This record gives sequence, structure tokens and C-alpha cells, in this order.
Amino acid sequence: MFVLYSEQRARLKDCSVGKYDQQNNASGRVTLNYSKPIKLRSLNVLRAIIALTSALLLTVPISSAAATKNLPATKAEKVGMSSERMKRMTALGDRYIQNKQVAGMVNLVMRNGKVVHYEAHGSKGASDSRPMQKDDLFRIYSMTKPITAAAAMQLYEQGKFQLSDPVSKFVPELKDVKVLNANGQLEDQDAQMTMHQLLTHTTGLSYGFAAQVDLVDQAYMGADIWAAKDLDEFAQRVAKLPLKFQPGSRYHYSIAVDITGLVVQRLSGQSFDVYLRENIFEPLGMEDTFFVVPQNKISRFLPNHILNPQTGGLMDISQVPADNPLAAFFRNRKNVAMVDYETVGLFSGGGGLVSTAMDYARFAEAMRAGGILGGKRILSPKTVSYMAQNHLKPSMQMGGIGEQPTTDGNTSGVGFGLGFGVITNPAYTGVIGSAGEFNWGGAAGTVFWIDPVEEIVVISMIQLMSSPWPLRSELQVATYQAITDSYEN
Repeated sequence: MFVLYSEQRARLKDCSVGKYDQQNNASGRVTLNYSKPIKLRSLNVLRAIIALTSALLLTVPISSAAATKNLPATKAEKVGMSSERMKRMTALGDRYIQNKQVAGMVNLVMRNGKVVHYEAHGSKGASDSRPMQKDDLFRIYSMTKPITAAAAMQLYEQGKFQLSDPVSKFVPELKDVKVLNANGQLEDQDAQMTMHQLLTHTTGLSYGFAAQVDLVDQAYMGADIWAAKDLDEFAQRVAKLPLKFQPGSRYHYSIAVDITGLVVQRLSGQSFDVYLRENIFEPLGMEDTFFVVPQNKISRFLPNHILNPQTGGLMDISQVPADNPLAAFFRNRKNVAMVDYETVGLFSGGGGLVSTAMDYARFAEAMRAGGILGGKRILSPKTVSYMAQNHLKPSMQMGGIGEQPTTDGNTSGVGFGLGFGVITNPAYTGVIGSAGEFNWGGAAGTVFWIDPVEEIVVISMIQLMSSPWPLRSELQVATYQAITDSYEN
């Protein structure tokens, strides 16, 4: 519901949702039901506006509004949270650094559209002792996927495609792709993969993570798909690979969102990177999100890490020995997606973006608010709500998530929407949260979630591949224990 809960409620007449975006009451609760009247704590609208202005002028530890690129900042108490309890989030970040679990970390927490916690911890890298900065640049890998899904749904809103459309209508290269069945035989698709299946990882496409034990994934590794010069060549390489199963029969984490990026490119008539810049990044004020890191920002681009298998310590990926299975992926290769961030031409909608914690918070906050930020609408609230629902059939079990793409883990209580993971029952996940939360993560340990019940957005940025640490769960505990005014029920 798009309602502000309070002791006194009054209907604000003659105020559209668009106007309200500029008036957001500093102490109220914002939820997502645009069909109901907007309500304020006070009968006096002027008082609410004054309260907002005062909140923005408060000196708070996190930063000024200017330092948060105009995302308003406030004390936790103003939005039903405890500043004292929020110190446990600071302690969490400090502990990860002290225990040398990560080199550095940036955490950001918002409630009701306001930043209540924004801190950098540690250093830029295991071999770089300079302090981590809040605006440092991170590889967000699969946190690219929700952005690509949002771009696709913009075109859906324009009537460019239907979710039931076959993917081959826009990517004819994939029309005759075969399925490798359980008997090791190639067979035709029973039905063409659809756009809905593309957005829900149910196409039969794969990633190649299990090349040591899986024939399809072996073919993916041999095709060297990330070395394609662009998305068109990428599709040509993928067209030669078999599907793991019949489209629509299972969930399997895959390159489907990279194909989605190609669909966006072809339907819009713009290069995928240009489309994102003009239709998502610029409207939302995301100045530090891109596939190719500009030379004037390269000094802020952080090194990536793995854990040394011999010592357990942090190791820069540039130091990975040749006999390590990850060496082939990390070795420096020009024009290879997710390896070369200076000259690449393959714009990976599934994992190619670089961003900052604040930039990604702008995107996540826009989605929490129903597709709008600062008066700039990128999607309808109805579309965002549809994307954030579980679209998987009851018979489908998830396997692989953004920050742990090769691990099945506990999939109870979770589902998948259009570009987002979805919490269907937090009691089954084993960690505090809310039903309806939508989220994802990246292979280097970055995580985010949007909680439409508690009106919370959380972003956490690290650079550690195959992280074994339960960062998402610990962040959830640190966030939710700081709530003093829950909006649930």
C-alpha cells in the first residue's frame, strides 16, 4: 500500500502520486498501493513539508544529501529504527575486516526512501592498503540481471513483445537449438522457448559451471562464449550449443539474461549499453554504472579476490596460479566480457556491469517505490509488482543464486520472478525477513534486497569470488534487529 501510517491520518486532496514523490513525509511510511488515497501523519501538509526539510538539514553521521547523490539521509529514529542498534551493522562490517574475511566492504541501508546507514570498511584490496571509499567501483556481476530485466519490461510496457512470444521471434539464431536428453541424444524442442522462460531461467540454457561433470556445460566451456565480439556473435555461438532440458520444464541458472540483453538491443534499435544509459541510468541519476570503466574513474575500480586454497587468505585474482580451475576465467584477456572492463564490446546483461553501492541503491529504491525515483518513472508500479512475484511452478526448485551461482543450497521458501529472487516464506529460509522480499546478488559477493513490507533497501558490496561467508544472512539480522516500528500486519 502507498500509505503513511500515523497517529493522525488525513486525506491529502489534489495531490497526485507524482507530486507526492517530491513531498515525501520525513517520518511516514511509504508502501506500494497507488490505488488508495495518500495519507499523512498530520492534517497540516505544510508541517509535513517542514519536517522533511528539517530532516534533510540534520547533521547525521552517514553523510549529507549531496554526498548521497541527493538520496535523502535521516536518523534511524525518524523511520522507525534505532541508531544504537544500527551500530551492530557497523560492527558487522568491522568484524569482516578484522577477521580478514574480505579486504573491504561498503554497506548501505534505506528505509522509506531515506539512507539511515552508509559506511565503508577496510581497504581497497588485499594488496592495496588505501582505505575503501564509499564511491569505489565494484564488479556487480549478476546484480546486472535485475537491471536487464527492468529494461526488457520497459519494452514490454511499450507493447514490443508478449511474454508468451517465442525468443526466436527476436533471436532467430536460437530457433533450431536442440535439447540433449537424459539418454545423451539430441532432440527437437517440444515447444519454442518463450520470453517468460528467458526471464525466469527456465529455458534450458546453462552457464558452463559444471563442465567437469556435465556434457552441456563442457560444450559451453569449449565455445568460449564470453570472447564473442558482441551480442550478435554471442547468440551465434550459443545457437551451436544444446539445451540442458526442454524449455519450461525446470529452473536452471543461465545465460538467459544475456540473451535478454540482445532482445532489448534488437527491439529498441540501440546498442544495449546505450539503451541502459538513456533509459535507466540517466533517468535514475546512476552516474557510476557502466560496462566499460571510463579512464577518469579507473582509479576507483577495485581489485577482485578469491580465497587462497592453500592458506585460506585473500588473494588478488591476478595472482591465481595457472593450475587453479579458476585461472582460465580470470586470466587477463582483451575484449572478453567480465574480464576486460576497458575495451569490451560484449555487453553482458547477465553479469557485465560495474557500479557503486549508492548507484545501485538508486535503482533498488526506484523499484521499491514502484518504478520511480526523483520524479523520473522507469516502470509502472503494476509492472514492478508483477516482476516481484514468484513465477516458478510449484514443481520447480531453484538452484543457484546470484552470489552463489554454483550452489543449490536451501531453496525452501524462495522463488523467482522476472529478474529477481523472491522470498515466499521467510520461516522456511532460516533467516529473519519478510514474505515478498525481492533480491539478488553477484558472483563477487555483492548482495541486495528490497523489502516492500518494511520498506527497506539494503546494498552490500564486496569483491570476493566464491565467498563462503554468510554475509546476506548476517546483514539481514543486523538490519531487522534495528527496527523499532515494524510495518508487518
